[in-house]
Amino acid sequence: MPSRVLIISPHFPPVNAPDHQRVRMSLPYLGEFGWEGHVLTVSPEYVEARQDPGLLHTVPPDTPITRVKAIPAGLARRVGCGSLGLRAFAPLHWAGSRLLREGHFDLVYFSTTIFLAMALGPVWKRRFGVPYVLDMQDPWISDYYRRSGVRPPGGWLKYGFAQWLARRNEPRAVREAAHILSVSPAYPVMLRSRYPDLAEDHFTVLPFGASEQDMEVVRRLNLQQSVFDPADGMIHWTYLGRGGADMAKALRGLFLALKELRQSHPQASRLRLHFVGTSYAAGSRAERTVEPLAREVGVADLVSEQTERIPYLQGLALLQASDALLVVGSDDPAYSASKVYPCVLARRPVLGVLHEASLAGEVLRKCRAGEVVGFASVETPEQLAGRLQPVLGRLLDQPRGIPVEIDWAAFAPYTAREMTRQQCATFDLVADTARTRRRGQRRLAAVSAEERS
Repeated sequence: MPSRVLIISPHFPPVNAPDHQRVRMSLPYLGEFGWEGHVLTVSPEYVEARQDPGLLHTVPPDTPITRVKAIPAGLARRVGCGSLGLRAFAPLHWAGSRLLREGHFDLVYFSTTIFLAMALGPVWKRRFGVPYVLDMQDPWISDYYRRSGVRPPGGWLKYGFAQWLARRNEPRAVREAAHILSVSPAYPVMLRSRYPDLAEDHFTVLPFGASEQDMEVVRRLNLQQSVFDPADGMIHWTYLGRGGADMAKALRGLFLALKELRQSHPQASRLRLHFVGTSYAAGSRAERTVEPLAREVGVADLVSEQTERIPYLQGLALLQASDALLVVGSDDPAYSASKVYPCVLARRPVLGVLHEASLAGEVLRKCRAGEVVGFASVETPEQLAGRLQPVLGRLLDQPRGIPVEIDWAAFAPYTAREMTRQQCATFDLVADTARTRRRGQRRLAAVSAEERS
């Protein structure tokens, strides 16, 4: 009989959000490794994020899912609070308590960047005796915006309130967790500096996995991209993912290199760089962060930015249709490697412009998926551009339409199946430890009862 895990993921298909990807990609493999997952999430009509019904094709149809309501965002925003974590906290608490009370679960697993939900871990542990695991996909407490001076999404007031909540709730949630998974090796270092009583083996670094099944769904549904016309005679390179001020150095270096290259390379004038889905905000709240840099450098005619996110599976179709793919990284060394996986699976040539300490660059190099130009924190965009220019030229000279020969053996450790195997190994360890502890407690209770009698 499989062990059972209650998975807390406030974002879940059909919502299109990056923080449910580990959960979504692991569900097809949990049974193979002895686990059955039950997902607790928020009903999509209460989530302010783009919906992608196609994502439902990637979720096993027999997955148990409990969806809860939340305070409507419009109503909550009247009092200055649109956060999903606050709007859904009580409904998640009630539904999770009911599930834990009525059914047997060996473990609770929080995999989300809606961090306030993680505060439920200690509550349920105390009430139901079920251990929990946290999946840290981003820092909960973070000084990045104050340190860098970059304006945080939503403004300083919202950021300040979120950090106040984080400082109140993170210590207990982290200390009482049975184990912590992390997408980046930087996060355990950060957490242990705040909580030195936590042992090194309390953490497991586990990046997101690459889902080969998602690519199969794209082919099966015969999905097509609509960002560019592949027959227009241009050379189309694509970046798919968020933008932001933390990517300014990499982008400026790329555009400066492109500006110089167009003076000497005959193909450069045919090049079109498409940046798609660069903002999590919708409509008028979305801010362009790529095109302004392109205009500043003088290559605006070669660059287009679409802030609006596109459906996930259509994004995969876009990668497959492009002549080459860009992976432009943050100036934060902890930048996650997960963005490169679909690029590898698409088998298009990849150019990575990444911090030299980023795991993403290591993945691309190991798998021979393309070329990586790393940059140091102290490096200027002009210095980066000088090293990028010859790489851009080589990429332009490559024949178009020929699939890249990936080193699949090197890529195997990054697949969703392998990541799920490691995730379930952690689950097994936590659940077995809890069972052993409960047996010991029962034996002690029995001995005490005999002594009293």
